[in-house]
Amino acid sequence: MGFRLRTAQGKLKIEHSIIDGVKKLLERLLAENPEIRSVIPGVIRQVRDAKGQVKVHITVQTQNGWKAIAFSGGARQELFVSTAMTKEQLEAAFERALAFRQR
Repeated sequence: MGFRLRTAQGKLKIEHSIIDGVKKLLERLLAENPEIRSVIPGVIRQVRDAKGQVKVHITVQTQNGWKAIAFSGGARQELFVSTAMTKEQLEAAFERALAFRQR
């Protein structure tokens, strides 16, 4: 696990802070899905309706992957995911990473 986690950290491009709970989720997502080239967390905004468990919505396709929005702890954060996966594959990968965290 040690090596895979280090590899994942190289793919997580932290240019902004990451909202609570999302960093571990992204590290797990990257460690379990080598076809994801990188994840770049974007801007954080406060929102009233982001309570409870971390949620992720994949919103639009980008030039090299997908834009997603993570919701957690009263905030939302854009995530730019560089991958050739389809939206369905990426949604399933996020679901697995989220499910793992809740065990």
